[in-house]
Amino acid sequence: MNGTSPFAARDVRLLFATRAVRLFAYGFLSVVLVLYLAAAGLSEARIGLLLSLTLAGDTAISLYLTTRADRLGRRAMLLAGAGLMVFAGALFAVTGNFWLLLLAATVGVISPAGNEVGPFLAIEQAALSEALPAERRTGAFAWYTLFGSFATALGSLAGGALASALQRAGAAPLNSYRAVVVGYGALGLALGVLFTRLSHGVEAPAARRAAPPGRPSFLQRSLGLSSSRGVVLKLSALFSVDAFAGGFVVQAFVAYWFHRRFGADPALLGAIFFGANVLAGVSALSAAWVARRIGLVRTMVFTHLPSNVLLFLVPLMPTLPLAMAVLFLRFSISQMDVPTRQSFTMAVVDPGERSAAAGVTGIARTVGSALSPLAAGPLYAAPALASLPFFIAGGLKILYDLALLVAFGRVAPPEERR
Repeated sequence: MNGTSPFAARDVRLLFATRAVRLFAYGFLSVVLVLYLAAAGLSEARIGLLLSLTLAGDTAISLYLTTRADRLGRRAMLLAGAGLMVFAGALFAVTGNFWLLLLAATVGVISPAGNEVGPFLAIEQAALSEALPAERRTGAFAWYTLFGSFATALGSLAGGALASALQRAGAAPLNSYRAVVVGYGALGLALGVLFTRLSHGVEAPAARRAAPPGRPSFLQRSLGLSSSRGVVLKLSALFSVDAFAGGFVVQAFVAYWFHRRFGADPALLGAIFFGANVLAGVSALSAAWVARRIGLVRTMVFTHLPSNVLLFLVPLMPTLPLAMAVLFLRFSISQMDVPTRQSFTMAVVDPGERSAAAGVTGIARTVGSALSPLAAGPLYAAPALASLPFFIAGGLKILYDLALLVAFGRVAPPEERR
């Protein structure tokens, strides 16, 4: 890695590896998660409640860990998150009791959508932003997103293939899905081992860990924000709307919709989301090239808008091949806003508040996405309403895009001003 020290380059490679292992685990579980809960006897309404509380629990845990990572140690907080992944996977695997599952979902770390949850992303973004020069940040975040998308795709393929292979071998559907859950917990353990290999260079500089002069405000005490609080709160409000909309079409629910609408089996579901996440990763990689020409904010908006129009079209397709084609087309541009959004956030906040800023904006997204599955579950359960979540998600996401352009269309990060 040009422009970085040997220790920083090693940490960057490790952070890319932890991203890949974690997103593989999320994709591995997400394809069969709702199928597993349904096979365990939970109703659609209870599944929706469980998924909402999963994301709500992730919100509280992430808020605590990310806003304290610079003071208590980034590696320690990352290890704590990996431990919570193991806890959730283990408890989900050994019981079908709703209340115990509720405990695991609330306290542990599980991703129903196959996307990032927990404290990991915010802390890793702060570490990467310090290890790399500003001009390389968006490109590095694009590759970071690509690694995650490919890992999610492979995980989706592997999770669906494993469940189908076990069923063909004579295993009951419930047991085949449980094997995937056990694998998720094992991957959380592997993630923790990788985090122990990070150097002290990932920790926040000592000067930034020192207490600021004067009496700290509430936001400084609780969220670690001072000079960046205005822009962070505005971004958080916008990101929460986008995430709330996305919660209606999380990967686990969309997989369930394909299963109910077209009879897609777990292996086919895994293949569908393998292809979708590969396309998403490629689209994220092209984001850096586009952003260099039109800017970070315009890249976020002008690539996100058409992907949301395509989201409207998925449930209107009369056959499985056509629905898959529209879904793939959407994923081919849907993730270009991810590395640009992350890079923009890191660029417009104080460098000493990056972990907190990434954590708070990430929490806002988690809060938004935690609320919508509660409403989406009953909609997917009713055949006449099962397509409605796609329309709700697309409409809200379009409103978010327009609001983002109005609020930040004239804000240029330092590298764009240069």
